[in-house]
Amino acid sequence: MGFASTYLKERALFPEIIKEAPDKQTGIIIVVPAYNEPGICKLLDSLALCSEPECNAEVIIVVNAPLDAVEESIENNKTTIKNIESWKKENSNCFFRLFAFIADQQAISDWGVGLARKTGMDEAVRRFNCLDNPGGIILNLDADCQVEKNYFVSVCDELLNKKDRTACSIYFEHPLAGNDFPENIYNYITLYELHLRYYFQGLAYSGFPYVFHTVGSAIAVKALQYVKAGGMNRRQAGEDFYFIQKLVPAGGYFNLNSTTVYPSPRTSSRVPFGTGASIGKLTEENSPTLFTYNMLAFKELRYFFGMTEKFYHFTPEELPECYKSFPTGLKYFIDEIEWIGKMMEIKNNTSGLASFRKRFFGWFNMFRIVKYLNLVHIEIFEKKPVDVSASELLENTGIDFISKEPLNLLLYYRELEKTS
Repeated sequence: MGFASTYLKERALFPEIIKEAPDKQTGIIIVVPAYNEPGICKLLDSLALCSEPECNAEVIIVVNAPLDAVEESIENNKTTIKNIESWKKENSNCFFRLFAFIADQQAISDWGVGLARKTGMDEAVRRFNCLDNPGGIILNLDADCQVEKNYFVSVCDELLNKKDRTACSIYFEHPLAGNDFPENIYNYITLYELHLRYYFQGLAYSGFPYVFHTVGSAIAVKALQYVKAGGMNRRQAGEDFYFIQKLVPAGGYFNLNSTTVYPSPRTSSRVPFGTGASIGKLTEENSPTLFTYNMLAFKELRYFFGMTEKFYHFTPEELPECYKSFPTGLKYFIDEIEWIGKMMEIKNNTSGLASFRKRFFGWFNMFRIVKYLNLVHIEIFEKKPVDVSASELLENTGIDFISKEPLNLLLYYRELEKTS
């Protein structure tokens, strides 16, 4: 019985899909959801140009469509399969094995990116289970991505060969110029990526210990950790965010910054939020800027997280007075009785400061931070243009970088992240 046999029996939605046995040296399997992606060969070309890793690799493409997909999209899915098969014949000497299939549209009604990722990742686990390789890597990409040449090698060096590491978010950059899209799309993706990196650095500034991007096309996880986390969810949007929140608390999660994934800046109506939806909304509204979280909200979180050690040492009698010192937004978000009860519960179930902190941030986790930010920006703070907030954050962290240009700010934020 393999390490994932029980999981596959209880959690996998489909029986074995790929009949060809995996090579014994397989260490990396890439999973790619594809819906209406006839141009997927650009991704395959990008992968084929990569330096060959020390282990064998596979790519599994899950071509799928929702029940309400229009006929054009269904035809494009058929074209996608044809293009993949043609590419496979023309690149027979490629170092990775390539598998692609059209998912059964009728078998399950909620086909979307989450279910497609789950189907492919479960199949990858099944193949690693056959090899009894719990340390095998499952990589996620999207059909419109490209990757840096050292993509496979970097994943081997930073994750596959590190026993203490279990999963990671891979560094990404959207293209900011070129001939593939109108100029306004490149302007909007600059604003949107700046928002993502401002949010990342805002969390780091606040003192939150688990600061990671949640981009579905830039996630890697070892097979055993995938099983322990209960597998990918079936959500039609935000599947990456929810999946990562299950991986991080287990430990061994890190930011892999030695290679780069290049997601597309294109618009999309496939999901209600995320990159494609945000770019689509900005384009539709012809917005001059993108509004993001107010720096003051991260200041409140910084104050709150900075009090963690004091929370541990306070007596029950001291906690009400501590609550009175909280900034306005936090008091609006957290009820006093609830907070005092939670602090006592955490303290009564931990043996020291380190375990208290771990349990505290298990409670005030990324889900709670997002809820806090959304609430206080309705009731307390006004959102600001992303370039304004990004500049204010740099100023508050003591960084002497002054620019009103979103592009310059984004390039600076990229460097901050890559060198952290």
